[in-house]
Order: sequence, then C-alpha cells, then structure tokens
Amino acid sequence: MNATTERETVEYRLTAMDRCDSCGAQAYIAAEVNGSELLFCAHHGRKYEEKLRAVATSWHDETARLIEAV
Repeated sequence: MNATTERETVEYRLTAMDRCDSCGAQAYIAAEVNGSELLFCAHHGRKYEEKLRAVATSWHDETARLIEAV
C-alpha cells in the first residue's frame, strides 16, 4: 500500500467546521474535560496542553495533518 492510498483511507474526527474555542481558527485538538469537549487550534492546544492533559479524560490530536504533503 502506498502513502497516497493510506492517507486517503484515514478518517479524521475533526473537520473544517470544528473551530478553536479560543480564537475561532480550525481545530486540530479535542480534549474532554468534565464531560465537555473543548476544541483548539494547534497553537492554543500546545499553549494549554500541559494543564489540559492533567485534567482531561481524553486528548485527540490531529496536528500532524498540518505537515502532511498535499
């Protein structure tokens, strides 16, 4: 299986409609805290990651999509 085929079969959970709760940019990180989902762009996700991971029950990171070849 080549890289193009693998990339096409990956299903992402976050879409362009998902927006960062801090600034409104496209969200690439989702964290569940106290039963609520928080969405963050890569910048804000990294900015708050240390504190969020300490209290989050789940952490979903799709920031690798930002560096994928087109």
